[in-house]
Amino acid sequence: MNRKNLVRTTLGAAAALVAASLTAAAPKAPVKVGFVYVGPVGNAGWTYQHDLARKQLEKDFKGKVTTTFVENVPEGADSERVIREMARGGCKVVFTTSFGYMNPTLAVAKAFPGTVFMHATGYKTAPNVGIYNARFYECRYLNGVVAGRMTKSHVAGIVAAFPIPEVVMGINAFTRGMRSVDPAAKVKVIWTNSWFDPGKEREAALTLISQGADMLTHDTDSTAVIQAAEEKGVGAFGYNSDEAPFGPHAQLTGTVHLWGDFYTKTVKAVLAGTWKTENVWGGLNKGMVALAPFGPSVPKDVQAQVLKLRDQISAGKLHPFTGPFTDQDGKERVPAGKRISDEDLDKMNYYVPGVDGKMPNS
Repeated sequence: MNRKNLVRTTLGAAAALVAASLTAAAPKAPVKVGFVYVGPVGNAGWTYQHDLARKQLEKDFKGKVTTTFVENVPEGADSERVIREMARGGCKVVFTTSFGYMNPTLAVAKAFPGTVFMHATGYKTAPNVGIYNARFYECRYLNGVVAGRMTKSHVAGIVAAFPIPEVVMGINAFTRGMRSVDPAAKVKVIWTNSWFDPGKEREAALTLISQGADMLTHDTDSTAVIQAAEEKGVGAFGYNSDEAPFGPHAQLTGTVHLWGDFYTKTVKAVLAGTWKTENVWGGLNKGMVALAPFGPSVPKDVQAQVLKLRDQISAGKLHPFTGPFTDQDGKERVPAGKRISDEDLDKMNYYVPGVDGKMPNS
């Protein structure tokens, strides 16, 4: 090799080493994760809890993950557009957090097989689409026990969004919990046909109070029901998040949704290449739901009873839908000694005895 070629070879090797060094030193770009929200983030409610979990995800990954979200996305064509934009924008994982996003999520997933999609509260999956939910009904049952122990009118009211199984099982669980300690209890339901409409929710709450309800709860997304209960001096049970700041005297306890650990676990699996399509349905035992703190007016013996029941549910010793029980028309739904299956829970389209009125479109 002549001197000129030797110099060229040496310089080339040096340049390659420098390039390799720079490449190794370059920080890896954070992984993008997207969230689609049906309501405003606000300071309480369904979307608020998902956004708290999004923030936890960022904190848990310490700069290795960056997140984006779009709030107030209507279910339907708008959601498909938003989900598609997130996938096109490079999101490695997209969480779609409302029941009505199910089909739009599946449609987008077909076009982006390299992206993982997780849909909340749905029932359809695909190779790159998983579903997740929480067993809200467990805490609903416990809330009902408190209501049954503390009611004076023997009437409770529920402001409900849409008559889908997730909501119906919550109504039934609350009713069964209430009637387990107050067999004369009656639960009235008013449907808003909206996840978030504070005006409608308040009007429904006031109507239920006028019909004798001295215990209120809801599955809608605003704090209107708890605020109406505070104003009128009746008991209430928060939902989605701890609503005590909005009804410090009214809230007796509530059902709190906890998504953070699940989001972190899911993204870890995606990054590790171990994620696979799954159907996650976690309850008290998985830390995906929790009781809100008891209000100051809840007697200690009531608290002790409910905490004991909570621990039994968490340990698998008690199920809110253990037979025998019928629907309100007398048809046996679960025989004695049996527990309702998850499959039947997912299809629940009937009221249990104690619910006043008929199921919509039944």
